Amino acid sequence: MRSRGLLMLFIAFIAGLAAVFLATRWMQGQGGSEGRIAVANTDIELGGRISPEMIRMADWPMGSVPAGAYNEAAKLEGRVVTVSMQRGEPLIEGRLAPIGTKGGLSAVVPQGKRAMTVRVNDVVGVAGFALPGTYVDVMVNTQDEGGQRNDRDHSISKIVLERILVLAVAQEADRDSTKPKVVNAVTLELTPRDAEMLDLARSVGTLSLVLRNQTDPKAVDVTNGATKAELLGLAKPEPVKPAASAVTAAAAPKRRAEPRAATPVLAAAPAASRNCVEVIRGLSKVTECF
Repeated sequence: MRSRGLLMLFIAFIAGLAAVFLATRWMQGQGGSEGRIAVANTDIELGGRISPEMIRMADWPMGSVPAGAYNEAAKLEGRVVTVSMQRGEPLIEGRLAPIGTKGGLSAVVPQGKRAMTVRVNDVVGVAGFALPGTYVDVMVNTQDEGGQRNDRDHSISKIVLERILVLAVAQEADRDSTKPKVVNAVTLELTPRDAEMLDLARSVGTLSLVLRNQTDPKAVDVTNGATKAELLGLAKPEPVKPAASAVTAAAAPKRRAEPRAATPVLAAAPAASRNCVEVIRGLSKVTECF
């Protein structure tokens, strides 16, 4: 009886091992099917053109092949990447510019947008923290209406453009870098209208870039800008507006006084009861009535 029980346990143990082995082989067979897709053979900079030596074919599990992947390296030759690529990353359609696009920064500029470069220094460029991929506001310092050039009493500073994407600093467009870079030029992504505003702003005053949070899309309240009088607390109060009745009275045109017609003076007719005598004195003749 005891030996029979041991035999049953042994058979169950062997059956369990066989089931585990077969299940493992089945799972490996299901997930082990692989295909070959094109991946980056080297690091590729944003806007870079793909050459044959930048591509290699790699085995990739068929169940996790990314959408838009290529299984032929020849189809990728001459294409331009719109993001920085690391070695080993799959080359997919969503990271490539349209066919026929030339390499360089122009491939990164979206349709309907423009790229414009402005001159900066270590202060204007936010100490080098205005890097590709960050957002900035553009502020201009100029003279208020009525002020002469270099007239500091009429200076005004105002934010004229908000949430502008930095495309490149100097000749670098790598968005993966986080190390500050002090450069003398920054390229911004603008709409045509914003490009006109920026060109006007740099011609009438000096520009400053204001770094902002990348996840903050909210525009600030529109201001009239900061003036020297407001800075020093010397802003004059607004003049009190006159009452509406006074304004109406002042605005009403004054009528010119028309000259009154002279009242004709009628000679008093001599009374019927009076007697008149003509008196001659030398060469003059007068009539006297009494």
